[in-house]
Amino acid sequence: MASLAKFLVAKLADDKLSNSLASKLRKRRFLLFRSLFSTVKMPLKIVDIGGRKTIWEREGFCDYAPEEVEILVTNIEACDLEEGQPHSNIKTMVADATDMNQFGDEAFDIVYSNSVIEHLSTYENQSRMADEVQRLGKRYFLQTPNRNFPIEPHFLFPFFQFLPFDLRVWMLTHFPVGWCPKIADRQAAIDLLKTFRLMTKQELLILFPNATLYEEKFLGLTKSFVVYEGWN
Repeated sequence: MASLAKFLVAKLADDKLSNSLASKLRKRRFLLFRSLFSTVKMPLKIVDIGGRKTIWEREGFCDYAPEEVEILVTNIEACDLEEGQPHSNIKTMVADATDMNQFGDEAFDIVYSNSVIEHLSTYENQSRMADEVQRLGKRYFLQTPNRNFPIEPHFLFPFFQFLPFDLRVWMLTHFPVGWCPKIADRQAAIDLLKTFRLMTKQELLILFPNATLYEEKFLGLTKSFVVYEGWN
């Protein structure tokens, strides 16, 4: 397994390949979303939990009229919403993925979330977000990295997610780890690490018991999961 991890690191270490792989998987994932989207009749209200406007702009969703497709992009911080060219059918707001009680049950036709739930620090927070995703929408589409993939996606280091916490803190404060530069302040390293909690397939299916699960593959291994429910 260690030799496999080294091979994967070598494959992922090149920035061009990393960007290419991420782009390829993202495009493949959005093709799946589009295939599901095409089964639902307009008008549609979509909420993107923890997202950014750029994905919807890049995929051409800004071309829909507001009476056809209305998109609300939410994030915990306003800076992550990326102010830019406004679109009549895309709005943004600050919201907490674990508590969106400003919206009623099934307030949206589609709930979308990409690489967000793993940033909620604890399983309890992830459970609360999962409840909100299933409460808010008539259907949902959610993606998250696989905890058991040999390379931790945020630090690009073999089995980093399985190392003792103190060792990971020590590593981050002594030298660069993958894409993360050396962090001089120990508390900052601790705070950063505590923002990540990768999920297993079993955990995801417990939180989304009625979901269909799609596994994204890289070299035959599952790199991330997509769960979706409520589609025709």
